[in-house]
Amino acid sequence: MLRVAVMVSGGGTNLQAIIDAVADGTVTNTELVAVISNNPGVYALERAKNAGIKGVVVSPKEYESRADFHKALIDTLDSLKIDLVVLAGYLVVIPPELIDKYENRIINIHPSLIPSFCGTGFYGLKVHEAALSRGVKVVGATVHFVDKGTDTGPIILQKAVNVEQGDTPEILQRRVMEQAEWKLLPEAIDLIANGKVSVKNGKTIIS
Repeated sequence: MLRVAVMVSGGGTNLQAIIDAVADGTVTNTELVAVISNNPGVYALERAKNAGIKGVVVSPKEYESRADFHKALIDTLDSLKIDLVVLAGYLVVIPPELIDKYENRIINIHPSLIPSFCGTGFYGLKVHEAALSRGVKVVGATVHFVDKGTDTGPIILQKAVNVEQGDTPEILQRRVMEQAEWKLLPEAIDLIANGKVSVKNGKTIIS
């Protein structure tokens, strides 16, 4: 059974997609052990509570230094005996020591087809604003392992979504969530939980 912690900073729509997929059996061999947030008041923690999942707040504001915060975060994950960390709209930089300790055991969802519209500064609506500004006809989402770069880790899954006439960043963001993000993240977790994803020479192999 894969022990999963989902890390969030906001409302938790991707978290809800994971909760629902585990509940209905789309995601198998997986236990959602905890939802960890850097913000105490976010709705994602309410979603966790409603699903009977432990909610944990580890906020940088509670610690004197970033180093203390990073240690608390790693200690929290270690104490919960987590096998996989899922970043679902987590807007805090992951410390290198955590990436080292959980190598190829942290995944992230990004709202574009990497390597387009990714890297430093590309998050949330900014991704969709950039895509519309460039005039691309296809966007999408990517699930990838987290390494020490920004959106540079091995890609696990991608799904394309069409841009439509009259799209605003908000409309496009919603379509990418519904058609790609909410499907890809549970699918990736299920593949990992069932031993179907490995990394070789910086690339994923899905069996």
